[in-house]
Amino acid sequence: MGVTDDRSLSGVRIVEISSFVAVPLAGMTLAQLGAEVVRIDPVGGAADYHRWPLTAAGDSIYWAGLNKGKRSMEVDLRSPDGQHLVQRLIAAADVFITNVTGRQWHCYEALRTLRHDLIHLEVVGRADGSTGVDYTVNAATGFPLVTGPADHVGPVNHVMPSWDVSCGLYAALAVVTALRRRDATGQGSSIRLPLDDVALATAANLGFLTEVMVTGEQRPRLGNAVFGQYGQDFTSSDGAAFMVVALTPRHFADLTALTGTTKAVAAVADTLGADFTDEGQRYAHRDVLNALFAAWFRRRTADAVTDALAGSSVLWERYQSFAEVAASPRVTANPLFGLLEQPRIGAYLAPGLPMSFDGNHIRPAPAPALGADNQAIPRQWLGE
Repeated sequence: MGVTDDRSLSGVRIVEISSFVAVPLAGMTLAQLGAEVVRIDPVGGAADYHRWPLTAAGDSIYWAGLNKGKRSMEVDLRSPDGQHLVQRLIAAADVFITNVTGRQWHCYEALRTLRHDLIHLEVVGRADGSTGVDYTVNAATGFPLVTGPADHVGPVNHVMPSWDVSCGLYAALAVVTALRRRDATGQGSSIRLPLDDVALATAANLGFLTEVMVTGEQRPRLGNAVFGQYGQDFTSSDGAAFMVVALTPRHFADLTALTGTTKAVAAVADTLGADFTDEGQRYAHRDVLNALFAAWFRRRTADAVTDALAGSSVLWERYQSFAEVAASPRVTANPLFGLLEQPRIGAYLAPGLPMSFDGNHIRPAPAPALGADNQAIPRQWLGE
């Protein structure tokens, strides 16, 4: 597998006014697919320009990571001249994406008078117009109350901003869909994407909300167990943690054979009247099964556990830190990643898009310096 510079959105121009995760991720994804994306920030940068993590010199690793492959302009967005310039740039583009809401000068109604077939995408917090960010939307969607140890009382937030990420990818998909519709019909689009609706749709699609509606039952807090399946974390004699999952009867049979518990598990099944070829039965009786399997892990080193699991059909992985992952062949020998010389940040392995096209990955490109294209974009897009 190699790398490619062939990108399907070549020739598409996008103006982005954004901050934080969802819209910057959408813009970066579209840029990696070949669109020319110009991120326009207020003078000095938007609220995310200095967001942690930072280099020793105070430059945002976060900002560089979510703006790869874009171009950048700094504009006084409060001044009439600055607003007029941005409106003209949007009219010269194909798409405008933003999560900076409530600005009449770049709302769809104002901009469509300048370009009738404009694709305008706005990410908002909630459908009713109220504010919402990943952390508050997550709190209101139910997941923190089923996250964490089974005996824990109170909410547990997850670290990954999954609603922002999902929203950003939905936004990129919506833009590509609108471009295809415009190619077919000549029509522009006004797209409104509430972050809260992304979370609600996902919770419903995965059954978390539907379960309550249909059965009246609330999903329990399970710790590291897998709902409705057999999955559990175990610790080796030298303290390494492993996640083990048995989704099928074969997986489960291999796990019992591997741990030398086949007879004991059969005896438990007879005593309980359980059929462990059924995934629901394995889940229902997970506590007694955990106790049987845990003893095998406690008697073996991490290397011995790894060797044994690697020779079976059981689904498993050793828990790893970010530092371990960054140094592993999953990153260092993965064509997804390429060496990137990022100004102000340094040289590091950075990802392109996680999908490949005809066996080739799209190479990553560095994020721009803030305002690097202040002169070039008006000249190239507006002839000034």
